[in-house]
Formats: sequence, structure tokens, C-alpha cells
Amino acid sequence: MEEKKKIAFFGIKYFPSRGGTSRVAENLLRNLVHEYDVTIYCYKNKLAKTHIEGVEVIEFPEIRLGSFGVFLYYLICYLHIRYFGKYDIVHAHKIDSFFFLKGLSRKSKVIATVHGVPYKDGVWGRIAKTFFKINEKRFLEFKGIKTAISKPLCDHYKEKYDIAVKFIPNGINLCEETGKRSLKPFWPTEVPSNTPFVLFAARRIMAIKGLHTMLKAYKKINYKGNIFVAGDLDFNPAYIKKVKELGTGLNVFYLGYVNPLSTLLELVSRSEYFVFPSEIEGMSIMLLEVASTGTPILASDIPANTQVFDKNDVLFFKSTDADDMAEKLKWIENNELSFKALSEHAKTTVANKYTWSSITQEYQLLYDDA
Repeated sequence: MEEKKKIAFFGIKYFPSRGGTSRVAENLLRNLVHEYDVTIYCYKNKLAKTHIEGVEVIEFPEIRLGSFGVFLYYLICYLHIRYFGKYDIVHAHKIDSFFFLKGLSRKSKVIATVHGVPYKDGVWGRIAKTFFKINEKRFLEFKGIKTAISKPLCDHYKEKYDIAVKFIPNGINLCEETGKRSLKPFWPTEVPSNTPFVLFAARRIMAIKGLHTMLKAYKKINYKGNIFVAGDLDFNPAYIKKVKELGTGLNVFYLGYVNPLSTLLELVSRSEYFVFPSEIEGMSIMLLEVASTGTPILASDIPANTQVFDKNDVLFFKSTDADDMAEKLKWIENNELSFKALSEHAKTTVANKYTWSSITQEYQLLYDDA
């Protein structure tokens, strides 16, 4: 019997996932574990060792020194791989970790996957942005296999640098649909349990997620319904203060970070519709997960969204344009059946194009070729 290839996932912090890149890695691992010997490097977590049967877990403590602490964590992971790891392939995720690509390549075959360009987020300081740009340069000069989850980003690298980066999209596992979880821990105590609401959700609430545009649009139409906002409120306190001021006069309820995923999807499925006003994305798994529940979506028209869905799937508004969003909100109020019809089409699109069972096969081809 042929020995399984040994693959290590590098550049991941959270396992179990907290969303974003860690969710991509987790979904990949679930679909790879039977074909390969897979190892993930992550922060210490009491659930990590038993989270996915068959996955080897190597944990290191989280170093709470901001971005520098993350760099030190990646350095420790890199040193472990370099001097103790015995892997055929290292799959490196996120520009954050790409400082170590050249060193990793001396030990194993390396596949590097870009999940976004964080220096465009407007969140990070000058030093962090410079570091991300250095890492991106290392990625572009890297001689191994390069992939990205965003087709617009792949096109950008080709047009600007004449460098081919393979596009492999994100996906979801359809079995992650709503499981009728209790919403009591997150439901606002002052709101009756059967009350209709619209939903905004993000892992971390920050300016690039566009909540400020959304609240401005609802104020323009004098919206009287309930608006639920799910997401971590601690990442940018100054921004949270701003959006709470913007929400004055609206019925806005801040739920905090909703976890696990099945509970979040239960909240999505209970909502009238989901609002996704992001200004910058790589390729949002959240958007795919919402579509899989059959919940209608109002989304910004950024390329990362329009590469996945078209006007038959999602109602789009001009990104950052509160006036255009307000017009779309009025349309929703007057065209409920047509809006719902879009959601059914989006659900079919996800099932046909964006499931991990099919997307994983593209990574498997790269692993086997490597």
C-alpha cells in the first residue's frame, strides 16, 4: 500500500476555526484527512487535538503582542517545521506568514495561498502595511505553486506583474446548514422571540465591512424594523462608537460574536434577509454560507462578490453608496417575492459551484503534482 503524503498547514492561528482563513483551512482538512497525513500548526486550544479525527495538531501559545506577537508565532511554527517537521508538502496560508516561504522551500515542496491583501484594509498601521507588502513581494518572487481565492486578485497579479497565480475559490460544506440551534444566548432580551429582523454579520466589525454605509441607508428610508448586528465589537472601539452614533433612531441590536457556525446560520435562516456591505473582501465564505440557507442577500458590488454571484442570485448596490443602497432597500420592500426568488437561485449556484468536496479536488491535483 502506497504511503500517504505528509502535508502541513502553516499560517493558521485558530483551530477550531473562528472564521476567515481558519475556516478555509478547517474545511480543506475535513476533505483531505482520508487521503493524506495532515498536520496543522495553531494556537493552543483545549479542543484542537480532538476537533477533526485524524488531523495531527501542533500547538503553540498565543503571544499577545499584537502584530509582532503573530510574527513571533509564525517564526516558532517555521522553526519547528524547518528543524523537526518531516513533510512532503507545506501549504502556507495568508500573506501574513509569507515571510518564511523561502526557508520553508528548503525543506519541503511549498504551496502558497493568498486569501486577501491586508495592506488595503485600512486597519493596519504603517509598519504592518510595509511588512505585508514585503511578504507579498516574497510571494510573487516565490518559485513554488502560487494560488489565490480571489479571481480579481489573480487577474491583478497577471496584468501588473505578468505573474500567473492559480485561482481556486473558497467553498462550503452543505451539511453546515442550520441545525435549529437555540438563539437564546444571543437574542436581545428586550425583543420578543418571533420578531422579524434583518441581519448583518462579520467576525470582526471594522470599517471595511461597511456597517456605517448600511446604517446611513436605513436612516434615509426611516426604517422602523429591527436590525441585528453580529460580530466582535472589541477590534476597533472608535469605529464601534461611530456606528452606534449613526444608528441613533434605528432599532439596532448588537449581539456580539455569534458562535458556533450552526448557531450563526440559524440566525441567518431566521432573518428576513442578510445585508453584506463589505468594501474589501478576498472571497467571502460568509456570503456562500448565507446563500446556502436560502436567505435573500443585499450585497455591495465589489469584484470579490460579483465574481461569485450575478444579478440573478443577489441584489447588488454600489459599494460605499448609501443613497443607492437606500433605493435598493425600497425595492426590497415593494418586491418581496422577486427578492426571495433570487435567494433560491443563489442557493443552487453554491451547490453547483462552491462546495468543498469539488474544490478540494483542485488542491489534491496540486499536492499530487508537487
